[in-house]
Amino acid sequence: MRIGVLGDIHGNLEALTAVVDRMKAEERIDLWVQVGDIVGYGADPMPCIDLVRELGCVVSIGNHDAAVVDRLDTEYFNAYAKAAIEWTRENLDREYLEYLDQLPLFVEDNEAQFTVVHGSMHMPEQFGYVISTVEAVDSMRKQRTPIAFVGHSHVPAAYMQREGSPVEDLEFIFRSEIQGDIRGYSKVLVNVGSVGQPRDEDRRAAYCVYDNETQELAIRRVEYDIEAAQRKILAAGLPQVLAERLALGV
Repeated sequence: MRIGVLGDIHGNLEALTAVVDRMKAEERIDLWVQVGDIVGYGADPMPCIDLVRELGCVVSIGNHDAAVVDRLDTEYFNAYAKAAIEWTRENLDREYLEYLDQLPLFVEDNEAQFTVVHGSMHMPEQFGYVISTVEAVDSMRKQRTPIAFVGHSHVPAAYMQREGSPVEDLEFIFRSEIQGDIRGYSKVLVNVGSVGQPRDEDRRAAYCVYDNETQELAIRRVEYDIEAAQRKILAAGLPQVLAERLALGV
């Protein structure tokens, strides 16, 4: 089975459409997964939710999704993120709010043998970041499937526990694009990067593909119409910095 994983979308329809078009054309996806934060920052929350639902994605709730439906206090966010959350809440129809509100903190798929969670497995309700081996170890101690997909930091990475080795001895990769297989590892945690707001100084949208039969894993990048997304953010009256950062990948 080929699993296609979408990272944080953040209301960026241009990036999401470019990624999905590429994946449909080249990746032969059998099952779609999304790691949360469909909304927030960007100007197209409803069309992004529509596309995620159309794909039939397995989705875990992100911190922005949770804040929009009052499952997380907005004091957790900086001023720009808070402004975007308030704007998003005001611009979502009821059915979209209801969709976000029913999303789980994490999904453990025992048939396809993967877990999806926005932040970390050890404290999913706190939306903690996995940004180093320290957090990865804590999360992987709770991980019960061979592979887990996370987002939240918007930075692609893979943490790998080799068979027979303790979880503290993780191998890891921090790279804009990743290609290889994970045979020989008992557990792998993958940060799939971000579709709609990359922060690894590569402004291209990211996506992940994993084949659970061949155990091949890839994180790939796609160009998209950044200027169109920026124009929408500014036209919506959202903070200018949210448009500017798209061109920088930060």
